Amino acid sequence: MIFQLPGIQPELAFRAIPDDERVWVPQAPDVWFRPLLLNTVTGSWCNLLRVRKAGVLSRHIHPSWVTGLVLKGAWRYTEHDWVAREGAFVYEPPGEIHTLVVDQSAGDVQEMITFFNIHGAMVYVDEKGAVTGYEDVFSKIAMCRKHYAECGLGEAYVDQFIR
Repeated sequence: MIFQLPGIQPELAFRAIPDDERVWVPQAPDVWFRPLLLNTVTGSWCNLLRVRKAGVLSRHIHPSWVTGLVLKGAWRYTEHDWVAREGAFVYEPPGEIHTLVVDQSAGDVQEMITFFNIHGAMVYVDEKGAVTGYEDVFSKIAMCRKHYAECGLGEAYVDQFIR
């Protein structure tokens, strides 16, 4: 018998890269995310970001820190001279504006998959730094519910990732 304290959510253990393509939530053309953990208590989330195109994905800023681990492919930020290649760990400090790009200089653009651990929000900004939109754990949950309802998994499919 496993003892569990009241109110404590069970642990999660599952295959991160799913066999079922429907688990990937479309975010933009040729860009998807796969939720792994959606923490409504801390306002953070973990996901895989999958990109199958070359180009600029987004210019954004975070009010808190972000970490990433490149599982496949490569990407870079236009504001820096490094390229995050397969196996690379990335730490993003809060308050820095950066522009995520997947292109030929970053390596093979067949497919990029990166694990991201995001704390707080992801705030999209234009070239002048003006806010154009945002994502947080609640908007990610809403995106998942909508997609899972439309693709036949059912909107409650996302509930298994919510803590």
